[in-house]
Amino acid sequence: MHLIKQLNNPIMLKTNFLCIFIIIFLCASVCTAQEDVVSKLNDIAYIEQKFMMPMRDGVRLATDIYRPKTDKPVPIIFWKTPYNFNPYRDGEIHSRMFEKAYEAVSHGYAFVVQNERGRFFSEGDWDILGPPTTDGYDAFRWMASQDWSNGKIGTLGCSSPAEWQMAVAALDHPSHAAMVPMGFEAGVGRIGNNYGQGAWFRGGVHQMLFICWMYSTQNDYLRPLLKEGISQEDLLRIQRFYDMAPEIPKVNWSEALYHLPVKDIFKHVNGSKGVWDDMIIRKPNDPDWYKGGLYHDYMDFGVPALWFMSWYDYDTSPSLALVNHVIENAKDPEVADNQYMVIAPVTHCAFENQSEEHTIIGERYVGDTRLDYDSLIYGWFDYWLKGDETKNPEEMPKVLYYSMGNNEWKNSEVWPPEYSEMTTCYLTSKDGANSIFGDGKLTSTKPGSNVDPDSFVYDPFNPVTSYGGNVCCMADAVKAGSFDQREKETRNDILIYTTDILEEGVQVSGFIESTLYVSSDAKDTDFTIKLLDVYPDGRAYNLDETIQRVRYREGYEKEVFMEKGKVYKLEMTKMVTSNYFAKGHRIRIEISSSNFPRFARNLNSGGNNFDESEGIVAHNKIHHSAKYPSHIRLPVVRLK
Repeated sequence: MHLIKQLNNPIMLKTNFLCIFIIIFLCASVCTAQEDVVSKLNDIAYIEQKFMMPMRDGVRLATDIYRPKTDKPVPIIFWKTPYNFNPYRDGEIHSRMFEKAYEAVSHGYAFVVQNERGRFFSEGDWDILGPPTTDGYDAFRWMASQDWSNGKIGTLGCSSPAEWQMAVAALDHPSHAAMVPMGFEAGVGRIGNNYGQGAWFRGGVHQMLFICWMYSTQNDYLRPLLKEGISQEDLLRIQRFYDMAPEIPKVNWSEALYHLPVKDIFKHVNGSKGVWDDMIIRKPNDPDWYKGGLYHDYMDFGVPALWFMSWYDYDTSPSLALVNHVIENAKDPEVADNQYMVIAPVTHCAFENQSEEHTIIGERYVGDTRLDYDSLIYGWFDYWLKGDETKNPEEMPKVLYYSMGNNEWKNSEVWPPEYSEMTTCYLTSKDGANSIFGDGKLTSTKPGSNVDPDSFVYDPFNPVTSYGGNVCCMADAVKAGSFDQREKETRNDILIYTTDILEEGVQVSGFIESTLYVSSDAKDTDFTIKLLDVYPDGRAYNLDETIQRVRYREGYEKEVFMEKGKVYKLEMTKMVTSNYFAKGHRIRIEISSSNFPRFARNLNSGGNNFDESEGIVAHNKIHHSAKYPSHIRLPVVRLK
């Protein structure tokens, strides 16, 4: 009745008609823009959609091919993805892949986009990262053999379209001439003592983003399938009517992620049944992590790469460790010498979307972050795929990274940057570091012998909740980026240690190392740490964060539980950033035992956690005495 009254109101009628007109105008504009892209692409490209590319085992992968209208052989940019790129959806043309194809063809490249096996129109069974890796090798072999190909292939993509590239680069196909992986964290398996296993873990703790992501991505075991051996002609026809994409019911993840046991969350939200059910019960050393599409440190690496990372992505530190590993261990000196990095101050895969003259990431202003990404990417491909010597990467810095705080792009030939020195800051307090009202300090002075530890209570059913941070893909549960943490810092289960006001600016760029001396009355628990920049007015902006499960303090091949009251040395997984702490600012760390739902809660029982519904309260301590000098080590760069 209220709505009818509104519609009968002359003012409301004018407003409603105006809104309807604007909506129609915007829809018409979008449709016109999409049609323009298709028209322009048709003018310059031969287009072949739904070609079913054969793999060695007979499985066929759905592939769209866009190549320049020329008789000369051309290089290829290959984009492989688990996501839906069918341009005909909801009765409309979706132009994202047409736009990417137009961009590539305009630069003189064929653009080939392919679904991983088992995804949408591709045949076979899907697993995360699209194994077997031989699918990538077989695709290279097919593309290189075409008479329109010059035999040079570059791989490109962000997130899932990037994460498969590393393991395939280890196969060293002769035509795989260059790669540009962007936001590639979930393709990094084991690198040294980092057992991230595709960013599934951090410090032995499950990163819960994969619950949200796989809910909307994985295939259900009982999904409808196309008729085996369907022809390209039939696929072209039915792609306009049958999208092969499921309707994904919305979930309130900010509530659903609290459900226990964790392994039953999909059942709790009536989600699909798929590979997640098998993955959630794995531990960091499970042999199955080495059977899929992850890149591990025992593999070689055979491809020059231009890597794109960002400071507010969910696993930047392990990603940088991977690139350094390739530089130090690739058998081919040319490959080792041609690994280049770009690190932007944005969230996951938001390189161009968030790069503006006045960029705000979360709540923090980080300045003019604009960068000509297209020139970097196509200059890279022009050199390696076309042999264009004018685009020689020797003209580029090996590392191009954005320093927040002083808000500028900087160059380096290595990571961490040259001229960085590890500077130790010790944790200390007199009356207790609990909350922002405590007296915890970071100081260059080693603590004395008679110093009491800081204690706090960790209740897994009242965890410290995530507010911003280095995360992605968590829908309404966590928003990525940098946010003022002061409200969270009033909690008594967060220990806070802060430097005195800085009398001069401090440039911190590199890996941040943390050593904590801990004890507990529980068999097992977690410890979290967060690095922050505290402004003169008190705003406290998060830079990076990490976590460590204590049972894995001696490595991920075994679980070693705690004895009540005994003090243990805990080396935290490394954080990373580039931030200028200006004069008048302060450097701060927060320590607790939860950062939920970014990381799964430790129920403190010593059990598996993923199959438990009951937990116990842990009474945890951080020791900071002469005998147990908890500290962090900051990579301070001498400014030139």
